[in-house]
Amino acid sequence: MDIEADVVVVGCGIAGLSAAVSAQQAGAKVALLERAPKDQRGGNTRYTESFWRMKSENEVSEDFISHFAENSGNYLDPEITKDAVRDFSDWPSVLKTLNFTDPNLISNFADAAGPTLNWLKSFGVSFDFLPNYFISESTTRIALIGGGRALLEALAEYAESVPDDISIHYRTTAKSIALDDNGAVRGLEAVSTNNRPLRLKAKSVILACGGFEGNPEMLSHYLGPDAQWVRPIARGGYYNRGEGIRMALDIGAAPAGDFGSFHAQPIDPRSGAIEPVVLSYAYGVLVNREGKRFTDEAPDSVDATYEAVTRIILKQPEGIAYAIHDSRMEEIDNWRKAVRSDQPPIEAGSLQELADKLALDEETLVSTLETYNAACPPDLSRFDPKKPDGLATSGLDPRKTHWARPIDRPPYLAWPIISAVCFTFGGLKTNAEAQVLNMDGDAIPGLYAAGETMGIYYRTYTGATSVMRGAVFGRKAGSDAANRFARANTV
Repeated sequence: MDIEADVVVVGCGIAGLSAAVSAQQAGAKVALLERAPKDQRGGNTRYTESFWRMKSENEVSEDFISHFAENSGNYLDPEITKDAVRDFSDWPSVLKTLNFTDPNLISNFADAAGPTLNWLKSFGVSFDFLPNYFISESTTRIALIGGGRALLEALAEYAESVPDDISIHYRTTAKSIALDDNGAVRGLEAVSTNNRPLRLKAKSVILACGGFEGNPEMLSHYLGPDAQWVRPIARGGYYNRGEGIRMALDIGAAPAGDFGSFHAQPIDPRSGAIEPVVLSYAYGVLVNREGKRFTDEAPDSVDATYEAVTRIILKQPEGIAYAIHDSRMEEIDNWRKAVRSDQPPIEAGSLQELADKLALDEETLVSTLETYNAACPPDLSRFDPKKPDGLATSGLDPRKTHWARPIDRPPYLAWPIISAVCFTFGGLKTNAEAQVLNMDGDAIPGLYAAGETMGIYYRTYTGATSVMRGAVFGRKAGSDAANRFARANTV
């Protein structure tokens, strides 16, 4: 089966829908491909609460650019990065393809966030400063009322209202990109149900089909043996299997982002709920399968450190840890908002009983808690769960930097925690207009990437920017692709 369009968009999450709709608004005819069936469309967007790292509807948070800068890559060569102060068009190719976060791209990201948010509001969605699951916070966030699903349905409803302009093809998976003799995109090969081939002819292809968190082979390839202990944070992630990244790499696209890492969240493995995070651990202790503490549970505010702590959990035996608390938790107002699991805590009247229920060595667990309790400060009066309080242990390795209170008042409560993959960091190198670059730093004519398929994150995720990234660069990609088609037709 053959389909002709001006622009082909792969993926029906926030990045793909933003691309499809903006391309249509710029006058292009769009074919939109989605691997999932209609009732499960949207990838991770469908399941996210969609927080944006902004201080108002028009401005990003104060730490937006600085956080990206602090996590833009590791041990960068100053002889190469010194040219980043020049205009992007004057960058040498080695800098354009360097595996780091392009400061020009991040600056454009910040500038486009407010206009993109207000563009989305034109489809009937609203934003507000809503409560989240963090008791302590280090930045400002605004949220979409109704979460990602409301955003998804608003854009999809618009797309469905213009069927002559945007055709949506569900249960259809992109497989390879076709280039013409000049190295420009001329279409896409895909498969629909029952592995039936589908050929799409178009001058632009926008890859917005997620990362590879739903592909165990790619996870194992890039993460190593630890991949066996992780799973996607929500059902939408299982549809993200990395074909968009692979097919672009196959035609010479440059990689970007940290392929060996991902946005990690601490979840209860017993739960099948959407995003069943357990973020209470900072007010208790974490022990591994050996019954031992292994990390500082509270190095800073929870929202700034949970990802690093979760990655350390992944490195423990069997990739699991247990958050242990006592009845002091009831002294923390609204602590339950930090636990989104639909499974009850494992409760016990003594540490010995708790060890038995967790299948941990009793002697080791009791010793671990007694040692921890003895290291807690005697004066607990400055305990403040809403901000890092400096209530630290003394002479304990590993140290607990904040919120260190003894755990000695039964009943004892525990939750198992594993590392979930919200999305992978490795993706494609793009410029600020979402054009995919080849290994020599040149844009591949007609090829774009947005959302998880583009790589911009290293080390630590800049929280509450993923849906923003999808919307901003999806919109940029759609507009540029449509304009490219219009220019081609006027030549």
